[in-house]
Amino acid sequence: MSRPGAPSRRLAGCVALTATALALAGCGSGDSPSNKAGKPEMKITGAYMPAPVMDTMAAGFFTVTNSGGADTLTSVTSDLASDVTLHSTKGGAMEEQKSFAVPADGSLDFASGGNHLMFEKLTHKPLEGEKVSVTLHFTKAGAVKVSMPVKSATYNPKTGH
Repeated sequence: MSRPGAPSRRLAGCVALTATALALAGCGSGDSPSNKAGKPEMKITGAYMPAPVMDTMAAGFFTVTNSGGADTLTSVTSDLASDVTLHSTKGGAMEEQKSFAVPADGSLDFASGGNHLMFEKLTHKPLEGEKVSVTLHFTKAGAVKVSMPVKSATYNPKTGH
């Protein structure tokens, strides 16, 4: 025989146990502000543009290092070109991309033979030694301005030539 009030105490115990389990599950999800859910903090390094061989098109390379939460590079603008697009290269085939994910506490490389920017419809042909102003647009971090030096057409960042 059951005592009066026993079912309601059992129900209250189940509710408390469920709430505790959910709270503990949230603690272990890895989404706490102290690690990967913080505001993205972008640092751009190694930016350069090989001196273009054509008057109408150029490429750009750099590395994005993120010391915060995940973000997305959605577009790039520059006074040098009316159209700057994001591209990937896989298996030797270049393909335009709408965006690139930037992992939390990680990096995104734009390097010769891989991801890169394409500057099309240039306002002028940039010369070696010139600096090209570029703005990277991120979903969360917002706009990040970069000064991209124009290097020799054969420049290789690994050798400095």
